Amino acid sequence: MAAAHPLAFPPPSGRPARLVVLVSGSGTNLQALIDAAADPAFGAEIVAVGADRDGIAALERAERAGIPTFVHRVKDHPDRTAWDAALTGSVRQRQPDLVVSAGFMKILGAGFIDAFAGRIVNTHPALLPAFPGAHGVTDALAHGVKVTGCTVHLVDAGVDTGPIIEQGVVRVTDADHADGGEALHERIKTVERQLLVEVVGRLAREGHRIEDRKVWIPA
Repeated sequence: MAAAHPLAFPPPSGRPARLVVLVSGSGTNLQALIDAAADPAFGAEIVAVGADRDGIAALERAERAGIPTFVHRVKDHPDRTAWDAALTGSVRQRQPDLVVSAGFMKILGAGFIDAFAGRIVNTHPALLPAFPGAHGVTDALAHGVKVTGCTVHLVDAGVDTGPIIEQGVVRVTDADHADGGEALHERIKTVERQLLVEVVGRLAREGHRIEDRKVWIPA
């Protein structure tokens, strides 16, 4: 079977990459990106932050940093298709080079994924393809793994099935089974924030291409 034609996303010329960040909660990953983007050498600027709910700390973080925000609640739309179309329109208006799902707790619809295919970055608290879905940390613990970690990947139509960009490893200790994985999840989040900043910066500065499920970033 012939290999799929690679998708190429060169870095923007003469300007920082434009980022739209999607959030649902406290915004610690967003804050890491805000802090990184304060350095011009990072190569990217956050042009908007979008959320699926009001009154969350992540929106407050964006507002303190002077970043425009928008909110699309699912319940304000007649169905998920209409919500996805509204979200797609708001993000498209900002003309992003990359969309970063930073703790965004809604599954993106087909319309959104088609509009920004190959440019949506997400994180997951497990070493994909193992333990996808909403319970990656506890599923890994229940399986008895000795190492777990986090994955930064591109979003496709599946649940945590998109091409992997980078992964970080975290060891599991005996104590992690006693507290239900809370301490483990916090250690994973620390690695996740660092990895997300590193990956987004590299994508912004260097661009990337996707070929046979592999994501290549120029050295």
